[in-house]
Amino acid sequence: MNEIQRTGFSERLKTAADAKAALLEKLRPKPTVTAANFQSRAELRAVELEQVRQARVEAKAAKVQAAAEAAEAARQTDEAIAAAALDAKRGERKERKALTKAEQKTKRDARYAARKARN
Repeated sequence: MNEIQRTGFSERLKTAADAKAALLEKLRPKPTVTAANFQSRAELRAVELEQVRQARVEAKAAKVQAAAEAAEAARQTDEAIAAAALDAKRGERKERKALTKAEQKTKRDARYAARKARN
């Protein structure tokens, strides 16, 4: 034993206990720093899954809306074609009636002129 340091038995026990405590302290797990807005992986996956589902629902709704708009446009086009055909048919009928009226007037005028010529 080294007499220069004047270490007694109790001093050596204390030093050994301190060394053992220091070693245990080194092995003890340190407290971790956690984020204030910590979310677990399951929560993050659930949020991401919900976003994906929402995007799919919106895409499906947009697709249905586009199909409905296309069907409406086709229906309006068909109605416009039918209306144009009806207008053309009515126009032809009006022309025929106008010609018939003109022919009747011409015949009436001819009869009137023939009667005037006899008198």
